[in-house]
Amino acid sequence: MLSITRGTRVLGSPLPAHHRLIVRDDEPPLRLPDTGRLPDTDRLPDTGRMTTDRMTPSDTTVLDDPVGASLTSTHAHLARSVGRAVAFHPDVASFCSVGTDPDPQSWNDLAQLLGPGEVADLFDCPSAPPSDWEPVFSLDGVQMVATPTLATPRLAAATADAATTAGTDTTSRVVELGADDVPEMLELVRRTAPGPFRPGTHELGTYLGIRDGDTLVAMAGQRLRPPGWSEISAVCTAPEARGRGHATRLITQLAARTTADGERPFLHAVATNTGAIALYERLGFTVRKRVTFRGYRIPDPQPGA
Repeated sequence: MLSITRGTRVLGSPLPAHHRLIVRDDEPPLRLPDTGRLPDTDRLPDTGRMTTDRMTPSDTTVLDDPVGASLTSTHAHLARSVGRAVAFHPDVASFCSVGTDPDPQSWNDLAQLLGPGEVADLFDCPSAPPSDWEPVFSLDGVQMVATPTLATPRLAAATADAATTAGTDTTSRVVELGADDVPEMLELVRRTAPGPFRPGTHELGTYLGIRDGDTLVAMAGQRLRPPGWSEISAVCTAPEARGRGHATRLITQLAARTTADGERPFLHAVATNTGAIALYERLGFTVRKRVTFRGYRIPDPQPGA
């Protein structure tokens, strides 16, 4: 039976543009740079660090299926399900899950949940769907976690040093974003392509933005929320506002909020975005594992099936 816990919505939202990239399976191993200019993020200053005493040693196994773990806990109110298959409402996120060890019925459940012709955005599911499901995208990436033994930069110091390093002032202000800000958030996403973001994505957690005057020039927020963890996502800065420490400022504020709540931050990055990965490493994140984001189109049912 189809279970929808947040109202009926129309399926068929377009596939995020960056998901259309196909990455070769024989791509050489990822090498993470230690230094250098970060092409797609703000320059990270060398700052003092503090220990994360309130960061709990959360179970990392839930990160093997962060979508499913999130949808069956924190985000259950944003979930729809059939059998073992779960998915976000399409106006919130494109992700779905059949767990880490799906059986044939799990795939039947997912096909019923999403419908023929729809794209199943399986995030990093290690299992392949039935052979008649058409591959749509494959994108290599990394999953990174903030560990208790690594430190998180002091929020005030990181913000101030980022501004000093870039030679800018600190007149821009950090604001909490909500439903009224969605049109500007979508426009910033359109300009910067940080990853999938839909009109209801802000409902997943706290989203912070930086305004220069009245203009939204940067943002980041909380996306997947498996027990004990909070994913930092949608980190983006308008091209004209880069080099001012905005990404560092937002990530450190979100990490501080997460750890204050007794959770640990984690995030995902495209493997080729070595600049962003270097930034996250400097902020106290370490690579937990390589991931491959995959999507498949669900076939039409066979006659007589």
